[in-house]
Amino acid sequence: MTDRNSRCQAFLAATSYAGWLRGPLAGDASNRRYERLTAGDGKTIVMMDAPPEKGEDVRPFIRIANYLRHQGLSAPEILAQDVENGFLLLEDLGDDLFARAILRQPSLEQELYEAATEALVFLHQAPMPDLEPYGPRIMAEMAGLAMLKYRDGILGGHDPDLQTRFEDQFEDILRESVKGDPVLVQRDYHAENLLWLPDREGVARVGLLDFQDARAGHCAYDLVSLLQDARRDVPPAVEMQMVSRYISAAGVDESGFRTAYTVLGVQRNLRILGVFARLSLEYGKPHYVDLIPRVWDHFIRGLEHPALAPVAGLLRENLPPPSPENLDKLRP
Repeated sequence: MTDRNSRCQAFLAATSYAGWLRGPLAGDASNRRYERLTAGDGKTIVMMDAPPEKGEDVRPFIRIANYLRHQGLSAPEILAQDVENGFLLLEDLGDDLFARAILRQPSLEQELYEAATEALVFLHQAPMPDLEPYGPRIMAEMAGLAMLKYRDGILGGHDPDLQTRFEDQFEDILRESVKGDPVLVQRDYHAENLLWLPDREGVARVGLLDFQDARAGHCAYDLVSLLQDARRDVPPAVEMQMVSRYISAAGVDESGFRTAYTVLGVQRNLRILGVFARLSLEYGKPHYVDLIPRVWDHFIRGLEHPALAPVAGLLRENLPPPSPENLDKLRP
């Protein structure tokens, strides 16, 4: 038995869930691991295993989950915790991810995206917790992952001057385009992190997962995450309708919001290009490479906006397109 398993068993033994049957659950792109625990009567809960020795910290998850639940949103209830060793027992919100629900019943797509958009409007009107800002400089550096991991992974070598030039210019664009009072941004708000809970009412029908990296940022960020999804094709009509729906419901300035939405879309998709390349090359997860062409298409479409003109040429000239040959270079 490994030391990690010993700690896990000791944690469970100290709770009222000792002896429940343990089974694996799908993980995510992090070092976290999940199990579903089942009682004899069929009741289930979820265990999060987040090893501190691998850089994981459950405290942000606990804090944001409790905040979201306090607002009336459906984040999992924390049932037991061992912060020092990185174990949590959570309310089981089920398996009905938006992506699965839509695949099973395509007619649900509009309703689910409307519910997810309404949940964002609701959240963005709630009192803000104290969060680190997701501001222009850090966003520019995160977008620079496309140079550092995606470009360099395909072309080999690194051009630090090119990366610095891009990040400085992109930071200026972000400062000019992404303005307004900050809101809580979950940063991974998409169809494989949202659960459909139709037995609940209103915004509580949207189950929330993977919000531990929340920051204070622009209100368009999570909407971009939802509608420019790296993992599934959101119909263009749905994207347009949900952007208009958010603008109307939140009462934001339309022109400024649409500009910020596009700029943040480019920022986010550049970051994802770099993250997916890194996950493949450095962590042995090549299946993320298969998602890159969709991310690239979102990114290229966003570059057409006039706000991106100062960096559009630089990006088109220096980021290689995801041809089959180029994608093969990103597979270990």
